[in-house]
Amino acid sequence: MREYAVVLLTAALVTFLTTPVVRMLAVRARMMAAPRERDVHVIPTPRGGGVAMYLGVAAAVLVATRLPALQRTFDDSQTIAVLVAGGLICLLGVIDDRWGLDALTKLTGQIAAAGVMVLLGVQLAFLFLPVADIGTISLGPDIGVPLTIVLTVATVNALNFIDGLDGLAAGVSAIAALAFFAYSYNLSLSGYDDVASAPALITAVLAGACLGFLPHNFSPARIFMGDSGSMLVGLMLSAAAVTATGGVDPQTFDTAASLLPLALPLLVPIAVLFIPFVDLLMAVVRRTRKGQSPFSPDKMHLHHRLLSIGHSHRRAVLVMYFWAALLSFGAVGLSITGGRAELLVAIAVLLVVGVVVVLSPRARQAAREARAAELAAQRERSRAEHPTARAQRLRAAAQAPRAQPEQRTAGAREVLR
Repeated sequence: MREYAVVLLTAALVTFLTTPVVRMLAVRARMMAAPRERDVHVIPTPRGGGVAMYLGVAAAVLVATRLPALQRTFDDSQTIAVLVAGGLICLLGVIDDRWGLDALTKLTGQIAAAGVMVLLGVQLAFLFLPVADIGTISLGPDIGVPLTIVLTVATVNALNFIDGLDGLAAGVSAIAALAFFAYSYNLSLSGYDDVASAPALITAVLAGACLGFLPHNFSPARIFMGDSGSMLVGLMLSAAAVTATGGVDPQTFDTAASLLPLALPLLVPIAVLFIPFVDLLMAVVRRTRKGQSPFSPDKMHLHHRLLSIGHSHRRAVLVMYFWAALLSFGAVGLSITGGRAELLVAIAVLLVVGVVVVLSPRARQAAREARAAELAAQRERSRAEHPTARAQRLRAAAQAPRAQPEQRTAGAREVLR
């Protein structure tokens, strides 16, 4: 555990220290994000922070090769596969951040990076379906390879879609990585592979890189991670999901009846990545119904909806943090405890709290409007029941012009007589 802490801190420190250098280079290279109609930032901001994050990841992996226990994680090629594929997709993101790429070219590059990762050893091996007594399905290359690539590309784009507010993608990714680390470490303690495992190392390194970048990216952001960062994070989270769950046969454990992820090995990855995937699915459905491309930008993502409800920029980000932590750590907690009643009650209470927090600005606005209308009605009733002397004079003056023409006519008749 101490060695995992060392690599996490290494990734965080290297990312934190190199981000200002990357920011300066991004400004000189004119790698700037100009404000657009759908953006929330108001001044041009440099992007390309994913380069600093990748440097932190690479430095942490290098340190891990020198640590006694974590050296065992390099007995297979999974960690190196993630490092190589991460470098390729980060380079693709830098090109997109600087010159801009069309959606098809970017998608092709994402598939290529995911393919390299798969060829170097990261692949779904097992899939457990707890329905109709199907049990564990052993996935061969014909199914495992394309399924892994599809999962990776979907995760990459899901993280790219939620990167719309300062600090949102970095914070949600750090939470997801820490949840995956707890899940992977618990699987190791339960008998799956070694405690020094590739998924635990990948998630610890990723969490450190995100935490090191977050101080520079939180509102008001001094630099954006850009596509180079969001796609790197998505690829590493996908690799963590595949390596942590895709290679586990839950029927080989004696504790399968009491350990939830061994019965439903895909539950934790789905819960951890629930918010990015829901945002991705909603965006695809919304844009397809309008006859638009699924990659066409709009201002209807989950974080945009929070802003429209009335949350401030920072409050919207913190609300997204809360939901990401509740879903991911809630699923991991259930997997570790086997679904204890106390934990279920705590999760239910937090769900209610989360809903109240999300809707609180709308409730406060409705309450303010109702109170203002009530006060206005009370003032009108009070004025009608207790008119002031000035109101009485104004009312008399309003009635006086109607009587004056009659008085003039009567006076004229009297003169004629």
